[in-house]
Amino acid sequence: MILAKLALGAVGTLAFATVYTFHEGTIRVDVDEHRAGGSHVHVWVPAAIVPTVLHFVPDDAMKGMDEHAREALPILKAVAEELEKYPNVEFVSVDGDNQHVKVSVRDSKVYVDVQDRDDDVHIAVPVSTIRHVAENLADRKQPQ
Repeated sequence: MILAKLALGAVGTLAFATVYTFHEGTIRVDVDEHRAGGSHVHVWVPAAIVPTVLHFVPDDAMKGMDEHAREALPILKAVAEELEKYPNVEFVSVDGDNQHVKVSVRDSKVYVDVQDRDDDVHIAVPVSTIRHVAENLADRKQPQ
């Protein structure tokens, strides 16, 4: 009986941890090369991990962040906050000879889709993750 309670507790904890980890969605990067021997890379990462991992990056490692990038962080945060108000918007759609580029927001995720004769690249990032990263980086102390 005690073993069953321990197992139930472990399963419940695992289920809660999984739901919490995926509550913001996933970051998806898919790259497909259409030539002989081409690579197919598909990476899906829980979006909640990125802001969490940034808390563990030492301030010394942030020395390389250029001052211009630091100045752009409040703008990035403001853009992300505004994007959350518009869950379905297409920003860019360019069609050319054997090429297609599309940048949009669907279901509160920023999508970048690039297709040409040799490669397909699809990236999806939740808007809330972009905002959290911008807030985290903007709030960091400037390393000396």
